[in-house]
Amino acid sequence: MKYEDLTRRIIAAAMKVHATLGNGFQEVIYQRAMEIEMPYHNLAFEREKEMSIHYRGIEIGTRRVDFFVEKLIMVELKAVI
Repeated sequence: MKYEDLTRRIIAAAMKVHATLGNGFQEVIYQRAMEIEMPYHNLAFEREKEMSIHYRGIEIGTRRVDFFVEKLIMVELKAVI
């Protein structure tokens, strides 16, 4: 896998947050916990990053991702009850 080590560290951070907090919180709580946890896994990131969306070389809009990790991987958290 192209970014296997990076992906493993992101998943490890997410699993630690889940194991610590459990279920039932709003998405923003998990985002805040991930913001605290990711540095423990040596992950550099930007939070709430606004990114352009292109189609065939033409910008068609923007979206905000929860985390943009190591300037390579977009991470979007979802909380489900």
